[in-house]
Amino acid sequence: MAKNSSRDPIFTPELLKVLKIFGLASLFLVFALSFFNDKRADNTGEDRTFKVNDSNRLFFLNLRAIHYEREARADAKMTLFRHKGLLHEESKPSLNFVIILNALKDESYIYFEPQNIDWPIDLKAVSSEGEKLFHLENGNNMLFYSYLNELSPWIEVDAGFYIQVDGNWERIWETEEERESLKEIIEDYIQLLENK
Repeated sequence: MAKNSSRDPIFTPELLKVLKIFGLASLFLVFALSFFNDKRADNTGEDRTFKVNDSNRLFFLNLRAIHYEREARADAKMTLFRHKGLLHEESKPSLNFVIILNALKDESYIYFEPQNIDWPIDLKAVSSEGEKLFHLENGNNMLFYSYLNELSPWIEVDAGFYIQVDGNWERIWETEEERESLKEIIEDYIQLLENK
């Protein structure tokens, strides 16, 4: 006589034991692995573009900052770092890249500081690949960060840079020391912002 399969229980005692074992083991495994997850979701909605973690800040302050002149701005709780290789007492127009550490927000910014010239600034980069004109305006942190990203590839290939003064193009960042200083500033700033 055939057995009626519609009356057989689905959750047999053996199946319930197996589900309990694997269910509890799965929950324990998920719980244990959550402690080793160093890439957590950021649900704060906060812009982390300029955030600096403690290890990167300490690396910069303890090892890289010796190449920079510091200016503490107590009123704004910020410290400005100007690379020694770009500091000149000359009256020649130029452009300095300044790294700014904001202690209140744990952030870092880049600022383009005109020397003996006013905003807006027209720059021209010339390399064997061609040339490109840059029109720089005084702006906010995001604008200067975008300028840095635009100029970086040209700086890396040792392009010649010219700044427009009274309708004439004058060479800037001519020496090897100046070009290496620019590369160091970019490298140090990018490393400050790395949040791995």
